Amino acid sequence: MTVSFTKGLTLMAKNNDPKKIVLAYSGGLDTSVILPWLKSRYPGVKLVAFACELGQGDELKGIKKKALASGADEVIVKDLRKEFAEQYCFAMLRAHAIYENDYLLGTSIARPLIAAHQVKAAKATGADAVGHGATGKGNDQVRFELTYQALNPKLKIISPWKDPQFIADGLTDRETAIDYATKHKIPVTSTKKKIYSQDRNLWHISHEGAEIEHPDAEPNWNHCLTMTVPVEKAPAKGQVVTIDFKAGVPVAVDGKKLSGEALIAKLNQVGGKHAVGITVLVENRLVGMKSRGVYETPGGTILYEAHKAMQHLCIERDTYHMASQLAVRYAELVYNGQWFHPLRYALQSFYDNINANLTGSVKVKLYKGRALAIEASSPKSLYDDKLASFAMSGYDITAARGFIDLYGLPNRVYSMKHKPKV
Repeated sequence: MTVSFTKGLTLMAKNNDPKKIVLAYSGGLDTSVILPWLKSRYPGVKLVAFACELGQGDELKGIKKKALASGADEVIVKDLRKEFAEQYCFAMLRAHAIYENDYLLGTSIARPLIAAHQVKAAKATGADAVGHGATGKGNDQVRFELTYQALNPKLKIISPWKDPQFIADGLTDRETAIDYATKHKIPVTSTKKKIYSQDRNLWHISHEGAEIEHPDAEPNWNHCLTMTVPVEKAPAKGQVVTIDFKAGVPVAVDGKKLSGEALIAKLNQVGGKHAVGITVLVENRLVGMKSRGVYETPGGTILYEAHKAMQHLCIERDTYHMASQLAVRYAELVYNGQWFHPLRYALQSFYDNINANLTGSVKVKLYKGRALAIEASSPKSLYDDKLASFAMSGYDITAARGFIDLYGLPNRVYSMKHKPKV
């Protein structure tokens, strides 16, 4: 009975095998191994290796040749840096979204963009499936698959790390993936001595694995840091940069107008020089466990500090407080892969509305790992020098007495009834 049922499942699986898969391909260890494995898993399948230029440096050098040599039938490489910066990173910046107080969501914000363009590539190439190399223990699997489902629920989703056959073939971790790559002569840069899992884009670079997985150990800064220098190696003299905003969007650095991707790259360079934007975080993954990572976000850290100063200057009190509360939920939506969720769209409308008045300039001082807003100005500023000064002028100061009496009335009534001990 059991054998017959298993055979039926096997036959069904074969009948539903994908004919053509668009795989999110980075050229890293996981996807380099997955390409040839998919050929063996689904005999006759056509593979489209889909790679995105998101500002990951020279990682895409020779990627077409490598993908074709690893089993891809087609290779698509798209430069999405401008879209990534201006439609994703800056949209998130306007919400001032930060996950668990420290994480500026660099990997989280990139995944829905990649997945959305995979769906477009599937349509363009006639593919019936999309796939990714995210593991079954991480957040990225959710981010990819929720995007696929949101944009085209008819596409088959191929996720090798959740396929029992992948495990049966001995692929259980990064070490066995390296063994598989060596056996099948697949070129990879990862080694068992340098086993970090890294994700880099224009906004940040993340590091996981090796000693970073142990919260009681300090990360090996000389091995893992890429965009920034350790604090000890930062210059002894600080530097001030000026960020110009228009409706909450950064448009210039030190008076020079730049496209979104160029602006972030510029701030990465100057911020990295001063050790700005290094975060060590034990975070709560969506799938349930805690994980530890090292994040480098130099340009993003500078922009968040500057944007915060513009918020303080230009947003009315109650609105600002509500924006701060909702930013936590917005960050969760991004972290959890719900970029294309109706709630994210609704919150974006709110944030775009309140950012309409965030036009002006902020000076940020960079020094030994710190980014500190030291000056801010805006034609939309709500700051009133006369009201803020210690001079007893500008409004009726006697009104404060009645205000305090009314504001404190509930507490006074409670104290009279319950007579709290002092």
